Amino acid sequence: MGRREPPAPPGLSLVTLALGLLVPASGMEVTAPAVVYALNGTDIRLPCNFNSCYKMDTKQFSMNWTYQGCDNCTEETFIQYDKKIINQHLERFQNRVEFTGNPIKNDLTVTIHNVQLQDEGEYHCYVLNPPDRHKGTGKIRLEVLTEVPPERDSTVAVLVGASVGGFLALVILFLVILKCVRKKKMQNLNSDDQKTEEEVKTDGEGNPEGELKAAIPEVL
Repeated sequence: MGRREPPAPPGLSLVTLALGLLVPASGMEVTAPAVVYALNGTDIRLPCNFNSCYKMDTKQFSMNWTYQGCDNCTEETFIQYDKKIINQHLERFQNRVEFTGNPIKNDLTVTIHNVQLQDEGEYHCYVLNPPDRHKGTGKIRLEVLTEVPPERDSTVAVLVGASVGGFLALVILFLVILKCVRKKKMQNLNSDDQKTEEEVKTDGEGNPEGELKAAIPEVL
């Protein structure tokens, strides 16, 4: 299985969490990230929180975490709550899983120590808080990386900046040309108006009005 790099920028202690996904379930609301990235050999938290319309009753409340390696694989329960936290100690995890949440504070987080490549898969957080009738579910996809993702190449940012700068330059150039065209049109209109006024002051043959008056003798 090839290792995939996270689409988000690196830097959060080698672990990047995707945006939280809210999963409503008839009064029960479970919050968990859709994807969690971890570097092979590090510790990783799988956060899961719930909100219910009812106060938690430790005698009725139930919770269980399951692991599913593939779409067609069977879900394996590795941690559950039945009046207390019970760690199933699955052989695949070799005591590397620890419950680090607090159900009274609506926190059902688990931590996987020394993450291994085989830990990659889907993790489900199931919650039931009677008298809520329906079980809330949070699903997390764990992606295990073999190396720290390289820093993003700034060349892309430079190219984008250059493209934006070029676009702005073209816009400015267009506005300047448009302004010049409008100014030229205004000058042409003013010139035409001036010519019209001069033509009004001349006779039909193009003689100035003053010359026409001079050519007509005064009648005594």
